[in-house]
Amino acid sequence: MYTEQDFQRELSIPESEYRTPIRRDYGRLIHSPSFRRLQGKTQLYPGIESDFFRNRLTHSLEVAQIAKTIAIKLNHSNELKENGLEICPDICEFAGLAHDLGHPPFGHQGEEALDKCMYEYGGFEGNAQTLRILSKIEKKKEFDVSSGLDITERYGLNLTYRALSSILKYDAPIPINGNNRPEKFLRKPMKGFYESEHQLVEKIKSKVSNTSNFDFFKSVECYIMDIADDIAYSTYDLEDGMKAGFYHPTSFLTYPEKVYNHVAHKVSEAIGKPYTVDDVQFKLYEIFQYIYSVEDIDLEEGTTDDDTELYLIDKAQAASTFATINGKYNRLSIKYATNGDLRSELTSKLVNKAIEGVSIEINKENPSLSKVFLEEGIRISVEVLKNFTFASQILSPRLKIAEYRGKQIVTDIFKALDDENGWMLLPEDYQSIYHEKEDPIHKKRCICDFIAGMTDKYAIEFYGRLTSERPETIFKPF
Repeated sequence: MYTEQDFQRELSIPESEYRTPIRRDYGRLIHSPSFRRLQGKTQLYPGIESDFFRNRLTHSLEVAQIAKTIAIKLNHSNELKENGLEICPDICEFAGLAHDLGHPPFGHQGEEALDKCMYEYGGFEGNAQTLRILSKIEKKKEFDVSSGLDITERYGLNLTYRALSSILKYDAPIPINGNNRPEKFLRKPMKGFYESEHQLVEKIKSKVSNTSNFDFFKSVECYIMDIADDIAYSTYDLEDGMKAGFYHPTSFLTYPEKVYNHVAHKVSEAIGKPYTVDDVQFKLYEIFQYIYSVEDIDLEEGTTDDDTELYLIDKAQAASTFATINGKYNRLSIKYATNGDLRSELTSKLVNKAIEGVSIEINKENPSLSKVFLEEGIRISVEVLKNFTFASQILSPRLKIAEYRGKQIVTDIFKALDDENGWMLLPEDYQSIYHEKEDPIHKKRCICDFIAGMTDKYAIEFYGRLTSERPETIFKPF
């Protein structure tokens, strides 16, 4: 499944005897500033709220662990053994750690704000930015920008092509002018890679695949990372929502119709066939049905464990019995949401069940592009939970206020830096890169790169130093 050219780099370096090229890539990633900054970037809730909630760093660690587990599981499967293939768990782990490097401050709100600012200059998208960070922005080798070296000639962490392919989720260049995007991306960030990395992407494809005869490029490790991301998102963001008090399992069945409509629409898109509101509600019940088991509830004396016998008692007693059962269902559900032990047990079951549902379809002509997927029932469960978590919380006024604030901060910072002489507000290294560029597209991309690398806290502080009557300090460096 792996060849020598998989582990080539843009710049050749002497390899060591005691670690593989991928372990060297892993080390370069772990020691990079962009990886450290993930601890200050929003996953679901702003980091200032609690030290319990996940940030982009802890989310990435969880994705990496799940991705590595999936690779090990698949290596034990008959499909790989029969074909004499083996997936490298280290590459999958690397992909999990690196996959969110490109997310700007304030998560998807920051992404939408930057894309709007860059709409006519190549756009902005988190996955495209991840590739750009790894291949250009990170500073592994020092270059003299004053010598006329173009930023497109920088090599970032100078990673192997196989490592870069593991985070290349979308095989589509993002048009320079946003009006040329496919219709569904005219009002939101387009999934793909920037035109500035188009040549690099073509080189990655030629090094990783043994043929140019494919309709869509996505490496087996990238498939695994993508699935691991969905599993982590659908499970651990769900847990954060329970810890935050947004919901508990029983309340999943009592949301407004618009929430289930959103989930049904997203699941239908994901699986390529109709999925109804009733399907969503039944799936939510099915996922958590063991919580609702009558056997788990200590019924009051005089009631029965057999639901069918409830119809044999008089109506008044039936109403009382159902009220008792429903009340205890609800209390047990709240207990699962508020008790740390039960909540961890719940998330563990969800993750384990999802991993068990992972399968692989071997591409015998090009094993590096073998497709990894979730079996349909498990995939639907993951999609329902992932989209329910998003829809049930993003509509909350509490998060809407944070969403508005994040977009406003990112937009105002971009406008300030893009204004006449706004470049003087950039750090010195970014000023050097900015002045090397004559094309407005490249100048704006330089500004965008700087803002995208900010943590939430840094963006708020930078914004405050631009607008506040009492800025913190003039001595703290950018």
